[in-house]
Amino acid sequence: MPSYRPKADSPLLLALACGASAEQAARQTGLSESTVYRRLRDPAFRQELQAVRDDMVRRSAGMLTAAAGEAVKTLVALMAPAVPAPTRLGAARAVLEIGIKVREVSELAERVAALEERLVNGATAA
Repeated sequence: MPSYRPKADSPLLLALACGASAEQAARQTGLSESTVYRRLRDPAFRQELQAVRDDMVRRSAGMLTAAAGEAVKTLVALMAPAVPAPTRLGAARAVLEIGIKVREVSELAERVAALEERLVNGATAA
């Protein structure tokens, strides 16, 4: 019989999703370590734990994306002539490094999407 209990295990899922070890999660939630390990052996629990982690990553990515515009404005402002040269240099480097990484990730995402499209079209054509 599965040990996973959706409502009762919410605090445990949150503790583990936030990076707590099984031992730490047991202490935080008042469960025994054996109960935590039993839950971790349950495929349904592990699936829900992964879903919670995925949701946390999506939310964090959304927050970072929302803040990105202001971050770029700050870096651009730090490149103003009135700002000390070392600060301007650091801001310029950051803009270039981040810009290159964003472009690489964007291009990679486009290539993956194109490959996925080809796979889908190839699967439906077969």
